[in-house]
Amino acid sequence: MLKAGIVGLPNVGKSTLFNAVTRTRKAEAANYPFCTIDPNVGIVTVPDARLYVLKDIAKTSVVIPAAVEFVDIAGLVKGAAAGEGLGNKFLSHIREVDAIVQVVRCFEDADIHHVSGSVDPVRDIEVITTELVMADLDSVKKKRAGIAKDVKRGDKTAVAEDAILAKLETHLDAGKPAITLELAPEEKAVSRLFWLMTDKPTIFACNVKETDLAQGDKNPYVQKVQEYVKTHLACEAVVISAQIESDLIDLSDAEAKDFLKELGVNESGVGALIRATYHLLGLRTYFTAGEKEVRAWTIHAGDTAPQAAGVIHSDFERGFIKAETVAYDDLVKCGSVASARENGLYRMEGKEYVVKDGDVMLFKFNV
Repeated sequence: MLKAGIVGLPNVGKSTLFNAVTRTRKAEAANYPFCTIDPNVGIVTVPDARLYVLKDIAKTSVVIPAAVEFVDIAGLVKGAAAGEGLGNKFLSHIREVDAIVQVVRCFEDADIHHVSGSVDPVRDIEVITTELVMADLDSVKKKRAGIAKDVKRGDKTAVAEDAILAKLETHLDAGKPAITLELAPEEKAVSRLFWLMTDKPTIFACNVKETDLAQGDKNPYVQKVQEYVKTHLACEAVVISAQIESDLIDLSDAEAKDFLKELGVNESGVGALIRATYHLLGLRTYFTAGEKEVRAWTIHAGDTAPQAAGVIHSDFERGFIKAETVAYDDLVKCGSVASARENGLYRMEGKEYVVKDGDVMLFKFNV
């Protein structure tokens, strides 16, 4: 299962958000730096309304959603790349995740201490970006030194790697994250093997006060973050209120819906964040639907039908024959598989078929 790491400066709401996302109180959330030292891990289900529509069509009572793993990583501080604030330990935790959710404080509150003494989300983003860039620059230099002998003797793989590493070193030395370096597709594939932190897909979670959630995009701090990350980091930002999400943990679904309605919002910001993170990881969903259950299965964007079948069981991929397939929208429009067949929307797909998000599938295989 792929992992998304929740990072940020101390006291920006990371642990509160982690608790809300995972619907637990595993992570200590306190008003002082480094209340999280060892990372907390939680499995999070991906909200998907399509499952419940399919449930009615399939006439089943069992729904199994997709899931992704979230990791709550301790707050970084200025100087982390040089070991400040247990920096080396925290940076190693970031290296182990597949994507980053960076929480940024976008609210004023005199009772909650900010590690820098004032609220300035763009400055906070730059602090963390600088630390990650410096750590990556050190990794790139060490990697180049490690393959220098092979480069000297003309090893083709080493020479190719060194050329890409040289580009990365120049880019990182200018203070820019690796993900913003323009590389050819084949170069990008090689650069991913270096596991650089600033090459990981990143999304920014703008943490606002509960009174600002309904019109979060009008919050001046949020506007600054959205403009900055789009221009400088090629990333997107979503608005959440970690405190509201924390308050929702102990409420029933009906109570939570009423609570959000009073605040003028239709959906929890965490639901949108989870879905955005799922797509950020390059994950997509296909469904199986029958009387026994309706289930969401996780695949990577671009996976073929046999690869999708292999997610259920390796035998399905090895003995793949064909995939009976109907698009979610087509099935909903028709109301049943039988009607989809009658309308020519139920298809037989072979080994080359690239599965689309929302496909409803039934695999035929022989082992």
